[in-house]
Amino acid sequence: MIDLQKLLVVDLLAEREAFGGKGVEEIVKHFPNHEVLLWAPHTDEARDYGFGIRIQEPTDADVVVITGSRRNVSMWEHWMDDVAKLVRDCEVPLYGICFGHQIICKALGGEVIRASESSTMMAEVTYSDGTSSMQLFTHQDHVVDAGEMKVIGSADHCEIAVCKHPNRPIRTVQFHPEAVKSLLDYSVECGDLSVEERTAFGNQEQDLDVTDSLIRPKF
Repeated sequence: MIDLQKLLVVDLLAEREAFGGKGVEEIVKHFPNHEVLLWAPHTDEARDYGFGIRIQEPTDADVVVITGSRRNVSMWEHWMDDVAKLVRDCEVPLYGICFGHQIICKALGGEVIRASESSTMMAEVTYSDGTSSMQLFTHQDHVVDAGEMKVIGSADHCEIAVCKHPNRPIRTVQFHPEAVKSLLDYSVECGDLSVEERTAFGNQEQDLDVTDSLIRPKF
């Protein structure tokens, strides 16, 4: 019997039905043959997704993903110290989405500030190799200094939108590649998004999913 590799999801939307449960479900689809470990250090009210194993503290894993969050790196909370330590100590592939992008950059010497208004939109991301993609953003904090991370993608409203580490297996995106159309539609059904918020994204599909933007990107 072959042991499964372990995927640790730092599940920072664990209290939400759509962007939490359905979002994590979309993420883990891109890691077949992995045992899924779910760590939600910010809440004692994590949902039962019907998959994955809830853990109370981070453990050894073969890959780590840090999700988005309703919390803010610019408004630091004590549990974020544990996530930042995980980032600094991590020796396996590490991927950050939205809040994950921000806290990874912050933990590695960068800076995150809060804008006066939130950004909820589909926007074009331009990469350092000259290619571009349309992606879904919903955030108010912005990375303004990437620290150790190298900036490889920008949007008009977000200069530091995609990063990779120069010598560690770390990649991050400010956008939400897991937010496929079915997740957005379900978000309205369950109340995670208002009709107005859903309308802001339109019906355009994102160009890059979790695999193409983080796990095996072309850039």
